[in-house]
Amino acid sequence: MRAYARTLISLHNSEINFMNPLWQLSAVDQAAGIRAGDFSSASVVASVLERVAEKNPELNAIVDPLNEQAMAAAHKADAAVANKESLGSLHGVPVTIKVNVDTNGRPTTNGMEVFKNVIAPDNSPIVQNLLNAGAIIIGRTNTPEMSMRLTTDNPLYGLTRNPWNLAMSPGGSSGGAAAAAAAGFGAIHHGNDIAGSLRYPATACGLSTVKPGLGRVPAYLPSAKAERGMLAQLMSVQGVICREVKDVRLATEVLIGHDPRDPWHVPMPFKQEDSGLPKVGFCKQAYDYPIHKDIISNLDRAASLLEAAGYQVNEIATPPISEAAKAWLQVTNFEMRKTLEPVFAEHGSAIINQIFNDYYKLEDMVDAEGYLFGIAARTRMVREWNLLLAEYPLVLTPYLMRPAYPYDYDETFAGVKDIFAASIYSYGVNYIGMPAGFVPVGLVEEMPSGVQLIGQKWREDLILDAMEVIEKATGVMTQQLWDREP
Repeated sequence: MRAYARTLISLHNSEINFMNPLWQLSAVDQAAGIRAGDFSSASVVASVLERVAEKNPELNAIVDPLNEQAMAAAHKADAAVANKESLGSLHGVPVTIKVNVDTNGRPTTNGMEVFKNVIAPDNSPIVQNLLNAGAIIIGRTNTPEMSMRLTTDNPLYGLTRNPWNLAMSPGGSSGGAAAAAAAGFGAIHHGNDIAGSLRYPATACGLSTVKPGLGRVPAYLPSAKAERGMLAQLMSVQGVICREVKDVRLATEVLIGHDPRDPWHVPMPFKQEDSGLPKVGFCKQAYDYPIHKDIISNLDRAASLLEAAGYQVNEIATPPISEAAKAWLQVTNFEMRKTLEPVFAEHGSAIINQIFNDYYKLEDMVDAEGYLFGIAARTRMVREWNLLLAEYPLVLTPYLMRPAYPYDYDETFAGVKDIFAASIYSYGVNYIGMPAGFVPVGLVEEMPSGVQLIGQKWREDLILDAMEVIEKATGVMTQQLWDREP
């Protein structure tokens, strides 16, 4: 029998009693209920694991289940509550971790057979920070080979499917995390993002996320044999994908805990004091891509919702995100060719090698001198965006300018080219290192879609504030998915 709890839910300014399965509750509500003794961590974890047993066989989102360890940790968490011990903000709350970061004692496979026996000697900072806050890891989620596809499939674990439509991509590379979130395998799911690997899956599965800015969340891989390339260090970030914005906020505040193993990390408060609501710049520039009319409607709706909530929203021109996106392809592809291609050439599947060749065809790749000067030119781009964001601390933009795509869409050059053209606002933001959030707004061709909010450096809190305004009006999208179930 499923574990149920009576939960007080606020709905359009009215409060109602509603019977919800524990797996459906937000992490905020799970943590509060466990702390108050309304229900146990063991009952929450058991409810989530029952949901995983029901839905994961067809979705293949969790590929390294940790059921026994999770239940043992839940009983220990309940004992801590009974003993009135000091409790962290995620005490007893189930979470998942992507298989491309180190979880002590587990294989860090990154979706590749060659790494299946690479056992993590210690926890990565984000794993340790979640554990320090009392979270319980119930399993680890799927990723494509070396986390370098916009869908989630690999020869080691197989294909992850989208709970909204099994034929559509759950996004990549954190597609396992997104499928798990949408299906109800807990409320908080770790992922990472170097070109959009948090935001592609969030839009594919109707979820919310924030890609933190450079230096916000500490990152380190104890099992790594060498340091990452310079652009990977500047662009790749760790974060979470959640059904509700308040859970993204709760988890991100946990993730920013300082870890001296990351030289880029800057320990500073999550929230800053402001005199009023920030100005919002609104940009619909599509850079010659045939943006879908319903995606434009979602953008206009999001802008109207923010304006109605008291934000000053002005349509603006930004420094061309197309320049940053083009530089990502030209300069980062050179770095990837030097760092990742040798691994793929020897150990990768035929399809990942084909896809990488297609990446190289998107733009003319720089040489070593171009790489040197390309990274230098990045500083100018960041400066230009800093100046804009000083005036408009939030910028509302499209994210993916086309509807959702099938899981095998990137297996042709035409598909790769189309996805990259439709998502320059994704990887362009990575190149300049600014934080950016995604929140769903409505369905487009019966699949989730939404908008992106770019923010000032260190102002993930402002992004989340605006995302909550939009979510309050549009609703938590996964409820529509669950309402379809018999």
